[in-house]
Amino acid sequence: MAAIVLVHGIAQEFRSARSLEDEWLPRLARGVKAAGYPETADRLWKYRHTRRGIDARMAFYGDVMRRHPSQPDAADVDDLRHEMADRIGREWLDRAAARSSAPPERQRAAREIARLEGGPDQTGRTVVLSPTCGLSGLKWFAADGPGSAGGFVTKALAQLTRYLTDDSTRSRVLDRVAADIGFDTRVVIGHSLGAVVAYEVAHRLRRPLPLLITLGSPLGPDTVIDDWVRPQPAQPPAYVERWINLADRDDLIAAEPVLARLFPTRQNEAGPELRSGFTLEHGAAPHNPDFYLMRREIGRSIGQAFAA
Repeated sequence: MAAIVLVHGIAQEFRSARSLEDEWLPRLARGVKAAGYPETADRLWKYRHTRRGIDARMAFYGDVMRRHPSQPDAADVDDLRHEMADRIGREWLDRAAARSSAPPERQRAAREIARLEGGPDQTGRTVVLSPTCGLSGLKWFAADGPGSAGGFVTKALAQLTRYLTDDSTRSRVLDRVAADIGFDTRVVIGHSLGAVVAYEVAHRLRRPLPLLITLGSPLGPDTVIDDWVRPQPAQPPAYVERWINLADRDDLIAAEPVLARLFPTRQNEAGPELRSGFTLEHGAAPHNPDFYLMRREIGRSIGQAFAA
């Protein structure tokens, strides 16, 4: 079993475990080295295919998220996902208006929220708008240039809501990830939807997991997703020893990184050591996994996990 298990997020259905490892691991090694653990960094990347190397694998489930056009959803399921997508999309708009570091983006998001909350138009008809349309106007989502935002938003919401509402999809994804986790696994790192997957897989464990890291996670206090994760009510995985949850303020998909609020624990109650917060470093593509993996906060935790 892998010593480090990586869990990717949305929009990876036409990738492979190998190609994602080749992107994630050099960045992770860079962060580990910057945090003061050069030997561990070399074991992660330079010597990864030797006996000295640390076995780090991508638990790939992207192909599970492919949909065949001849397999439409039932009407009630489709309605549920549309409603959930609208609620999640509204949360993303609210975050853009409240915490975006770019004033024009905050203002643009505020205008879109005002449109959503508007009443009848000049003709007296009530205009029904979707938060997805508002999100498509934000530059943050147009990672591939003008015009790409709408497609990214639609895909992100579709895959997220499908995972949360389709038991077959959820089971296949969790089985894929769980297959790479064993007694030798010290660290599980999940990004975006993969953070939710990693959290749910951690609840399946019946052996200690020294470190769980979630990056850009949509799971957080007072979110729509909070009501749909399993088990319910949301609770820390019992066998996780340390949990680090990191988000960037400009990452609109990431919920507020306050695990203590999400999992209020009683005094002296057993559970993992929880560490969460916003990263102190900012990047041009704040939801990109590369941005998170190179952070010193993450590198330090990996270095400490393998220091012994």
